[in-house]
Amino acid sequence: MKDILYKLFESQYLGREEARTILQNIAQGKYTEAQVASLITVFLMRNISVDELCGFRDALLEMRVPVDLKEFNPIDIVGTGGDGKNTFNISTTSCFVVAGAGYKVVKHGNYGATSVSGASNVIEQHGVKFTKDINVLRRSIDNCNIAYLHAPLFNPALKAVAPVRKALAVRTFFNMLGPLVNPVFPTYQLLGVYNLPLLRLYNYVYQKGETKYAVVHSLDGYDEISLTAEFKVANRYSETIYTPEQLGFKRVCGKDLDGGVTPADAATIFDNVLNNKALESQKSVIIANSAFAINVIEPDKKIEECMAIAKESLESGKALKTFKKFVELNS
Repeated sequence: MKDILYKLFESQYLGREEARTILQNIAQGKYTEAQVASLITVFLMRNISVDELCGFRDALLEMRVPVDLKEFNPIDIVGTGGDGKNTFNISTTSCFVVAGAGYKVVKHGNYGATSVSGASNVIEQHGVKFTKDINVLRRSIDNCNIAYLHAPLFNPALKAVAPVRKALAVRTFFNMLGPLVNPVFPTYQLLGVYNLPLLRLYNYVYQKGETKYAVVHSLDGYDEISLTAEFKVANRYSETIYTPEQLGFKRVCGKDLDGGVTPADAATIFDNVLNNKALESQKSVIIANSAFAINVIEPDKKIEECMAIAKESLESGKALKTFKKFVELNS
C-alpha cells in the first residue's frame, strides 16, 4: 500500500486492474484503517478517473452476493450522497411513490456516512429487518412492488470500510460506487450526483452498459432534483436543463429539505410525506424525483404525465399503503 500511496500522492492514476486489486485487498482486510483512510483522502483531492471507478466497481461486483430479480425489470432510485446538504430521504421516499404507482423497485442502500440518515437508517427506524434471503426479497417485490437490499449484506467491501467512512464523515469514492453495484443489475436507474463532472463521468460509464438510466444534478449542488435551482438531466440520448417553474413548481427553500439531527427526525419527515402531512415543498420534491424515475421506465410519456402518476400515487395513499405492506413483509 505504501507504494500505491506514493504513486497517488505524485498525481498518478491507477489502471483499471490495479484499482480492482486494491479494492479486493481492502475487502480482505489486508490494509490498516489508516492506510484505507489515506487512500480515500486522495480521491477527495482530485477527481476519480473512469478506469479507477470501473476497476473499483469490477471488484465489488465480483465479490457481491448475487441476487436474481431481473425478471421484474426493476428500477433503483439512488443518490451518491456527499453533497453536504443533509437532506431528508428523498430517493427512498420516491421509491415508495414509484412502487405505489405500480412499478417494480429494487432499492440498494446503506446507512448514512455523510448525512444523518441513509436509506437503511430510515427503513430500520420502522422495524424492518435486513435480509439477503432471496425468497423474502422476491415475496416483497411480488406483493408490494419493492425489495430493499442493505448494501453491506451484498458487498463485503462496503462492510469492511464502514467504520472508516463513518469516522471520516466526508464523501468518498464509495459514495460514487454505491449506485453502480446494485447486485440485481436493475433494468432502470435514476441516479443523483453532487456535481457536473460526476454527471458526465456516470453518463460515460452508463453508456457502455445496458441499463436504461437518467443522471440528475441540481446546479446548486444537490445530488437529487431539489427544486432549489435549475437542474440537469442526462441520459443516453440527451442532456437537458430544467427550471422548477417549467414543471409547474415553486422554487424550494433549502431548509425545507433538511433531514434533522437524528434518524428519528428523518423518519418523521419520511412518514409525513407518505401521510400527506408534509410541507408542500417536500411533497413537490418527491413528486419531481418520482416523475423522472417513471420517465426512465416509460420514456414515451411526457414528464407532465409522469408527474401526474407520481402525484396520484402519493395523494391517493397508494404510496403509504405500499410502505405499510413493505414493513409488514420485512419485519
